Amino acid sequence: MIDKSKREFLTKFFMQQAGQVVQNFEAGVRESEEKEEFDKFFESYDSCYALALAYPDDILIETARRHGIETEGRDKIEIVKELFIKKGGY
Repeated sequence: MIDKSKREFLTKFFMQQAGQVVQNFEAGVRESEEKEEFDKFFESYDSCYALALAYPDDILIETARRHGIETEGRDKIEIVKELFIKKGGY
């Protein structure tokens, strides 16, 4: 006599594992797409105007220093991007 419960267990286990692999893959693809969009946003001054150019320099520099971000010799976009990440962006 064949014990069908073992066969059902293995079938369900493998199906659950396959479903989990697909879910994790989809989550990774979403994360990659979000990162790509984030990087594109900070690619040029035109795309990140509201954060980079419209923000007064003195306030930006002071805010960055307060959060431990080095500002010397760095482009404004780099400073804004790092500040945005530190404050929980992306």
